[in-house]
Amino acid sequence: MRDQAARLRELVSHSTGKPSPPPVLQTAGTRIIAVASGKGGVGKSNLVANLAIALAQKGKKVVVFDADLGLANLDILLGLVPRYTLYDVLYGRKEMRDVVIEGPAGVRVIPGGSGIQELANVNPQDQQRLLDALREVAGAADFLLIDTGAGISRVVLGFLAAAGEVIIVTTTEPTALTDAYGVIKVLAKYGEHSAIKTVINRVTSLREGEDASRRLKMTALRFLNLELESLGCIREDKMLIRAVKEQQPVLLKYPFSHAAEDIQVIAGNLANMVVPRPFGGAEIFKASSPLVLLGR
Repeated sequence: MRDQAARLRELVSHSTGKPSPPPVLQTAGTRIIAVASGKGGVGKSNLVANLAIALAQKGKKVVVFDADLGLANLDILLGLVPRYTLYDVLYGRKEMRDVVIEGPAGVRVIPGGSGIQELANVNPQDQQRLLDALREVAGAADFLLIDTGAGISRVVLGFLAAAGEVIIVTTTEPTALTDAYGVIKVLAKYGEHSAIKTVINRVTSLREGEDASRRLKMTALRFLNLELESLGCIREDKMLIRAVKEQQPVLLKYPFSHAAEDIQVIAGNLANMVVPRPFGGAEIFKASSPLVLLGR
C-alpha cells in the first residue's frame, strides 16, 4: 500500500501536469511535523512558535521551518530580525545553513519571506530543492516543525507530503471547523494517515475545546473512517494577544497565563510527557455553543 507522502505527491503532480518529485524528508531520529489549518487567522503560526519553545524547555532540540511561503511571519512572532530568508536560498545566494538563526530557548529558526510572490508560487522542483536542503539542517534535531500556509494549495500539500505527522489547528467557529475538516478529508483521501492530530484554539473554556475535538473526531471517524488524535485546546487569553503585540512568545513573556499553560500541556502530549496544570482543574466550565456537524 502506498504511503501518505507518495499519494500526496501524486496529487500535487496531477494538479501541475509535471512529474512528481521523489520521496522527501526521511531523517532518522527526527520527528517531522507539519502544522496546517483550513483557513488563516486561527493562530497556527503562534502555536508553532510557542510549541517549539515548550518542546525546547523540555530538553528537545527543535528546528522550525517557516513554510508559509510568501506570507511568513514566525520571525515576527519570535521577535527576530533575520538577515537572510528562504528567498536567498531559492535563488542560490545562500545555503540553507546560512539563513538559520537561533531563537528563544535555543530553538533554531529557518525564516521564510513575506510579501514575495516568487516564494508563494514556488514550483515543485524548487520546493523539493528547499526540502533537500532542509534535511541537512534538521538532521540533528528531535523535532522539525513545519509551519505551512493555510488551505490546500499545491505548495501546502507538498509540505504535508514531506512530513511524517500532521497537526491541524482550528477554532470552534463553524467556518474554521468546516475548512479544517476539508484539509483532513484531503489527507484521508490521499494517504494512510495514522498520525493526524488536532488542536482547538481560542476556546472560551476547556469544556468547549473538548466538545469541539470530540465532534470533529466523531465526524472524521463516521465519514472518513479516520481516527484523529486530540492534542488539546488553547483558551482565549488577552495575555497571548498582548504578547503578540509585544513580539514576544507568550510562554516567555507571560509563562503563567492560561494560554501558556495550555500550550505546555499540548507540548507534553506531543512529546509523551506528563505536564500538570499549575492552575488546577477547578475551572468552571462554560456552556458550549452549538457546533456544526460536518458531513461528506
